[in-house]
Amino acid sequence: MNNRNHRLQDEECPQIIGEDVSALLAQLDSHIADAEVLARLKQSLKQLTDLKFALDESSIVALTDHRGKIQYINDKFCEISKYSRDELLGQDHRIINSGYHDKAFMRSLWETISSGRIWRGEIRNRAKDGSFYWVHTTIVPFLDEQGEPYQYLAVRNEVTELKRVQDELKGMMNRVMQIQEEERRRFSRELHDGIGQSLFSLIIQMDRLIGKSGEGEAALELEKLRRSVSGIMEEVRGLAWEIRPSVLDDLGVVPAIRTFAENYQGHYGIEVRLDCKLRTRLGLQEETTIYRVIQEALTNVAKYADVSEVSVTLQENDFHVEAIVEDRGAGFSKRGAGAKGVGLFSMEERARGVGGTLIVSSEAGQGTVVKLKVPKS
Repeated sequence: MNNRNHRLQDEECPQIIGEDVSALLAQLDSHIADAEVLARLKQSLKQLTDLKFALDESSIVALTDHRGKIQYINDKFCEISKYSRDELLGQDHRIINSGYHDKAFMRSLWETISSGRIWRGEIRNRAKDGSFYWVHTTIVPFLDEQGEPYQYLAVRNEVTELKRVQDELKGMMNRVMQIQEEERRRFSRELHDGIGQSLFSLIIQMDRLIGKSGEGEAALELEKLRRSVSGIMEEVRGLAWEIRPSVLDDLGVVPAIRTFAENYQGHYGIEVRLDCKLRTRLGLQEETTIYRVIQEALTNVAKYADVSEVSVTLQENDFHVEAIVEDRGAGFSKRGAGAKGVGLFSMEERARGVGGTLIVSSEAGQGTVVKLKVPKS
């Protein structure tokens, strides 16, 4: 690395944000007679210059005033935005707004920093040539003596390629789940319409034989065999339902959930208080997501919650459908991301696959709430 970039020289000094180091040094030389104090101040300025140099080399930097007007940008900002410094200075960040984030997102960002708190997140911006780029952003408010922000420093790192890879992985996961559901649908139909119908035909034939055999030992054996076949047929139907209920495809998510709740109550002895205000048919993928998340959440309640009842709510507004599964059981303490179970991971991926969100809230001894929000298409 060239050392001349790190020297505080009068003829060529790197610019501290908003200030010229050479001018500062000249003022120090003329106003401070104490050589030791002057040396310490110069060393501090050098350290600040080195820090700025490192920051400029690694990050996209912008400084704005309290109104959001750009006061300073580094070369990397110009490079990624494709705007010149003159085009950016004095503007606000609407000049690179891509329109991707909604008003609620931007309002939350502004409320955070204007209250003096640091904001972190990912933002999609638009360059001058119309191309889009993603940046991981940290915005730090500088506060005055009254605790009010007078400047904001935004430090960004480009993550466009990372977001592209994440989107590809999301698409792959979504496709895998679609294929899985297609296979489930096929197996379920084959079990119900193929093996199930064959077993039903076998029972009809056995009934005829029983009717012809009278009341002897052969009839008793046939009756015993018929009960066994009937039991197998019920197991096949139950397995077909577990794999994928045909009512989900034929009638929609609401009848499917009602039927699942009835079977669930009979099997586990846990009362399901179902409050359904959903009157809209959604797309097949959205309805499958809602059904699978509720199914997984109720299964977890039966395994871990130790309760006698659980509530399931389905509601909608103009933009979203919301499914909530809530119990007042054992709950669990917060776990690290690495401790996330397969069921929770599957629910989160399903939610992401339809552009939705999944929030799981739980406290030990207080119960668990699983909340799924799916946008209407």
